[in-house]
Amino acid sequence: MAVSNNKQRTIAKEVTLSGVGLHTGENVTMKFVPAPENHGYAFKRTDLEGEPIIEADATYVVNTQRGTNLEKRGVKIQTSEHVLAALVGLEVDNVLIELNAPEPPIMDGSSKFFVEAIEKAGYVEQEADREIYVVKEVISYRDEETGSEITVIPSEEYQVTTMVDFGTKVLGTQNATLEHLSDFKEQISEARTFSFLHELEMLLENGLIKGGDLNNAIVYVDKEISDETMKKLETAFNKEKLSIKPNGILDNLTLHHPNEAARHKLLDVIGDLALAGIRIKGKVIANKPGHFVNTQFAKKIAKIIKLEKRNKVPQYDLTQPPLMDIHQIMDMLPHRPPFLLIDRILELSDTHVVGMKNVTMNENFFVGHFPGAPVMPGVLQVEAMAQTGGILVLSTVPDPENYLTFFMKMDNVKFKQKVLPGDTLTFHCSLITPIRRGICHMQAYAYANNKVVCEAELMAQIAKKK
Repeated sequence: MAVSNNKQRTIAKEVTLSGVGLHTGENVTMKFVPAPENHGYAFKRTDLEGEPIIEADATYVVNTQRGTNLEKRGVKIQTSEHVLAALVGLEVDNVLIELNAPEPPIMDGSSKFFVEAIEKAGYVEQEADREIYVVKEVISYRDEETGSEITVIPSEEYQVTTMVDFGTKVLGTQNATLEHLSDFKEQISEARTFSFLHELEMLLENGLIKGGDLNNAIVYVDKEISDETMKKLETAFNKEKLSIKPNGILDNLTLHHPNEAARHKLLDVIGDLALAGIRIKGKVIANKPGHFVNTQFAKKIAKIIKLEKRNKVPQYDLTQPPLMDIHQIMDMLPHRPPFLLIDRILELSDTHVVGMKNVTMNENFFVGHFPGAPVMPGVLQVEAMAQTGGILVLSTVPDPENYLTFFMKMDNVKFKQKVLPGDTLTFHCSLITPIRRGICHMQAYAYANNKVVCEAELMAQIAKKK
């Protein structure tokens, strides 16, 4: 269930960071730019022709190897999660992230420097309400191959718990929990990315970690290390001498927290779930999380929200006087009983119209349409929606009584529930494109008993009577 709560906010001014991409090794300048209400998060590639924009949307996830990578129309953004986690953690809703390379700077492998930059920019509260998805029931996603699983359960606020177990003695089993989003900066933002030695060797051999050094990735030594391998690592990291610390970490990097790996996984979960496109009010429990399962879960949440929005039935007070009664409708529409299929118009604007029909047993079509089990024909439901839309298009001419409305096309027609005698139908039609040359292209829905009973994309044209 999506609700509005609190006000959206953006940053007060632009702020810039520079560094190198972890996997590309490219120098990159990144700029956080204020964005308008309902903009959300998006990346702009300023180094490419036309400066294309990729929205932070789970549908654009194309690869989750070593980070969450997005692609839209051939334009890519790599390792987006640390930047997005910082924005979510500081409760900033609308920001444009400009990059002159395909990957944000890795900095120290955490969200710390992004948090500092955003705080330096400051905040501006906006007029629009913040939309929040309130979790009402348990939602889960499980990757059977890896055993990774994410679940969200109802909670009074956004909370995240991560549990990691890589089956290695050097790291062991770790847990981390964020009880309040306001604690993100202090408890989570400085948790750095990590890798195991066996992964690092593979990445180096395949040229996949060109921007890495021992200041932006914790390296857990999970195997015996030969002198030859150590020399390769010293060369790769431009270090005269490397060593293994007693806690099993390569070189002299000091952990910020004993469970820093679990905290970084929590950071990744927050960044990846930002791709659902909405704030969540619920407790996320992630067992062995990774970018694949995180982003699949984000897609699932986004799909559930989309379905709920689509099936959400608008409420109208039918006891109030209508905007147009049956007589005013007949003054505008050429249809007459028994083929006039709307009784009232409840709302009318430049872009939408809402109509109503009481379905009674006296309808002439029930005489022959399953007399023993009367059901309103689906084609007549579509016709009723079209007549409602006809009011919208005819309201654009000064003499509607001199025009007729004709169907041109209907697409994506779906019948979801039976319409029976005694039902009250409401029809909501809204423009998909502006009305041009008397052509109206609209999305139409029919509702009854707090459910969507029919939907369709309709196109019609008005023509003067001859």
